[in-house]
Amino acid sequence: MDEKLTAILDQLNYPSDLRELPESKLPEVCEAVRRFIINQVAIHPGHLGSSLGVVELTVALHYVYYTPEDRLVWDVGHQAYAHKVLTGRKEQFSTLRMKDGLRGFPFPEESEYDTFSAGHASNSISAALGMAVANKIDGSDRKVVAIIGDASISGGLAFEGLNNASSQPNDLLIILNDNRMAISENVGALNHYLTKITTSERYNLLRYRAYQTLRRHNMISDRVRRSFLRFANALKSLFSHRQNIFEGLDIRYFGPVDGHDVVKLVHVLRKIKDLKGPKMLHVCTIKGKGFRPAEDEATIWHAPGKFNPETGERILEDTTGMPPQYQDVFGETLVELAEKDQRIMGITPAMPLGCSMNFMMDRFPERSFDVGIAEEHAVTFSGGLAKEGKIPFCNIYSSFMQRAMDQVIHDVALMNLHVVFCLDRAGLVGADGPTHHGAFDLAFFRVIPNMVVCSPINEHWLRRLMCTAAQHEGPMMIRYPRGRGVLVDWQCPLEPVQVGKGYCVRPGKGTTAVLSLGPIGNEVAKALSLVDEDLGVAHYDMVFCKPLDTDLLSDIFANYKRVITVEDGCINGGFGSAVLEEANLQNYQGKIIRLGIPDEFVEQGSCSELYQLCGIDAKSIAESIMSNL
Repeated sequence: MDEKLTAILDQLNYPSDLRELPESKLPEVCEAVRRFIINQVAIHPGHLGSSLGVVELTVALHYVYYTPEDRLVWDVGHQAYAHKVLTGRKEQFSTLRMKDGLRGFPFPEESEYDTFSAGHASNSISAALGMAVANKIDGSDRKVVAIIGDASISGGLAFEGLNNASSQPNDLLIILNDNRMAISENVGALNHYLTKITTSERYNLLRYRAYQTLRRHNMISDRVRRSFLRFANALKSLFSHRQNIFEGLDIRYFGPVDGHDVVKLVHVLRKIKDLKGPKMLHVCTIKGKGFRPAEDEATIWHAPGKFNPETGERILEDTTGMPPQYQDVFGETLVELAEKDQRIMGITPAMPLGCSMNFMMDRFPERSFDVGIAEEHAVTFSGGLAKEGKIPFCNIYSSFMQRAMDQVIHDVALMNLHVVFCLDRAGLVGADGPTHHGAFDLAFFRVIPNMVVCSPINEHWLRRLMCTAAQHEGPMMIRYPRGRGVLVDWQCPLEPVQVGKGYCVRPGKGTTAVLSLGPIGNEVAKALSLVDEDLGVAHYDMVFCKPLDTDLLSDIFANYKRVITVEDGCINGGFGSAVLEEANLQNYQGKIIRLGIPDEFVEQGSCSELYQLCGIDAKSIAESIMSNL
């Protein structure tokens, strides 16, 4: 970054510094912030494209609004890097997404400028509406702004918030950051609508004059305002020949506005800042703005890893001779299964590249569905497919699946429908932190009647469990982690296994048996290599959390005085709890020690750091074995 831009940024530690500048300096501020983000993320990987797209909008918001007294609610959180730079955190940016470092998303504990947690999508309107209504009740003049982008508006919660906004007393401003992109390309009718929506200059002039006349004569009550809004909406439809979906919800609409003209944004925000009632400002931006590679390939540059900030060349890991990623094994295996059975379908909520559903989309586009940021719909849509004889493989990140548990219960399990839930990113995921760790899926899936819950120890077992799920008549959940597996030679025959059966990985003649579920079993194997073989510690891969292999457990309880369970999931209610429950039923008199994710939200860091923190890395497991002998 050149000296001039560095000097500009050095002057700006907080928004109060920004507000001291003349408007004419704001374009230079935007360029300085943009270059800073590019240079930092090139070295300290994170989410790039989304934050580059809202630099001007972020500068304008902090320039017009008196943050942190006024509230900015970001949605989705990976838009907020420029916000962090301007709110006292640019010196910490080198710690982005590291253990004990700067978070990748807004979080109130990190800064008073972060008004609400924003690791997932579509919550900003509801949260900001709650704040705005509270301000009305308290008689406060505090302003509240929700900034919703990257297709979060397509989420069901966003529509629930929109529907409720006009029925409550509030002055909320909703800014729709319309970049025509989610992480992958946007889908759905709403996206097409947003790219075509128009406004009429004649309408806006007439509306403004009429509104000012009513104000001068003190004729603006809530009742008159609502009546005027409905009349004005009718006029707008007449002038522009288009009905606006937002004004149809009694939310006053402004835009579209160029999201990269910072001075224009400042003027527009000042004009609408003090208007009463709920409002929406539609801002059009370009994801990756100001960095040509990110503009040209927005999906790749959403989170590109390390790269050269001058040339845009990505610094890619040499994967020669390395095992594949679990998500790619899923994608390849799904295609193989679909080639053999025309009933098999693929469903993902806006993550075809992230979960490798793109393999299925390329091979069978007519049997593959990206439903947008709508996990609840993805589950119920899958239920509908299953009701008509299809076999949907519904792939959702573990932490995102939490939104759709009601649908899993009522729209799939209750009817015992043949839906296969493939939960990617299960367990600790690393740098994305507590909003993205897939800690709770074992606990909440295993309590659902009719549900089969399992996890593969490696890629071969993932393929076998997917084959089993395709044949099993009923709902089944398969969980697997983020990142690479353990087998370079990952392909194997697609053969089903018996549901509810585990196996012995390593026999033992001592007093202790270790029971694992899923890929964390590989850490157990490493741990046992650190333990004296003469101690005769046994290792069992249970494969299924539900139904448990009760016959195998009976044999284990009969032969070992101590049982240690290991899982990459929450201890409370998870795999270890299931073993405890069965031990109670079988009147087991030995000792059971459970290892897993503790009853707290685990912070960000590398997976190896977090495994150690939770006591489920090989060394910690070995120490637990030795301390309990």
